[in-house]
Amino acid sequence: MLLAIDDTDSRKGMCTTFLITELLREFDELDLMDHPRLVRLNPNVPWKTRGNGAVVIRLGNGVEKKDLVGFDGKEIFSYTGEYVDTEDALERALKVVERWSETSEEGTNPGLIISNEKPPYEMYQEAVKDVVKLEDTISALEKMDCRYTGLGNKRGLIGALAAMAWIPSDHTYELITYREQHRWGTKRKLNGIVRFDKETEHSFDSYDHEEKQQAVAPRSPCPVLYGVRGERPKELLGALNIIEGESIDRWLLFKTNQATDEHIQESKVGEVKPWTSVHIKGTVTSLPKTIPGGHVFFDLDEELTAAAYEPTKRFREIVKKLIPGDKLELYGGIREEPLTLNIEKMKVVELSEKKVKVANPQCPDCKKRMSSIGKNAGFRCRKCGTRAEEFDIETKLVERELEEGYYEVPVCARRHLSKPLKRVLLV
Repeated sequence: MLLAIDDTDSRKGMCTTFLITELLREFDELDLMDHPRLVRLNPNVPWKTRGNGAVVIRLGNGVEKKDLVGFDGKEIFSYTGEYVDTEDALERALKVVERWSETSEEGTNPGLIISNEKPPYEMYQEAVKDVVKLEDTISALEKMDCRYTGLGNKRGLIGALAAMAWIPSDHTYELITYREQHRWGTKRKLNGIVRFDKETEHSFDSYDHEEKQQAVAPRSPCPVLYGVRGERPKELLGALNIIEGESIDRWLLFKTNQATDEHIQESKVGEVKPWTSVHIKGTVTSLPKTIPGGHVFFDLDEELTAAAYEPTKRFREIVKKLIPGDKLELYGGIREEPLTLNIEKMKVVELSEKKVKVANPQCPDCKKRMSSIGKNAGFRCRKCGTRAEEFDIETKLVERELEEGYYEVPVCARRHLSKPLKRVLLV
């Protein structure tokens, strides 16, 4: 039995991953088959709540114990065995969703699916890379051996179906810990995040050492205490002994598509589409410009504006060093109005030569330096009247303050799906 839910939270509280712990309590007569799954979808859709993540569990009768994947009063293991469906599963799961979802908040529209078959992988690919219509999701559900329901406008069915369709070829893990309920909405108390980040070789995006900012604890009043991400489950479990502070009520270890770049699609500068994320190649055609608010913009191939927004902090200083002629590969999301690429990663493929002015042109007849006759108007010899163009000035090459290679936004500004260079350079 595959069980998937999405869109149960709001900006004011709750977390869809927390409902998985409640569903495991509800179906305690069944065993968890494999890790619970946290699947992030298109980060650019305008109606997302926070991280646009849906969750999936697979339930059955366990035969052989595999991995420790959680704790909720007792240890939770995953098993191998046979999948099992129950006739009243939809009704039981819906009660859990109704009890815990933030349905009083506008924009919270839970979707719940219970299925005996896995949807086509294309359902996931479309939802992680593009915008999916609810009617197309319902049409697909009607053709499957499944039961489904939802609350509000039921838009959560889109994410639930897509998450169910995910095949974890490239994948990572996230250990998510949850707070005692009486602490929800209060300030989180955590120590040891820097130590965890330094001592776990295969974890990532836990702490921004330059900005001195943690990236494991959410800022919303949700049930999550912290979440640590990485390649190896056993390393992540070490956080339970390293990160200290308030008591942990329960925890789960999720298999996830985070840090995989699976939202990125290949595109060309003139063919990008709003609300998608792309990998494009192009040439810088304007000097970077900083506008009020600290956002930095430049043009690529005179067709697309690329941006390093203020939250990307020190990354903007790298972008400011670009000059026309630099050849780049950019990764990022496309904003609709104005059409802009929000940079997540950048590869400087080839640097253009940077020249600075040394002197005005020399008159070929008088051997005297010419004088400017106005901005972009050229030069003229005061003695004989001979003229020269702007490009006739004498220049010299200067060393660039930038090197070829990859650059990425800091941890504090990184999207869940963006593959950090720590993973890019290992693959």
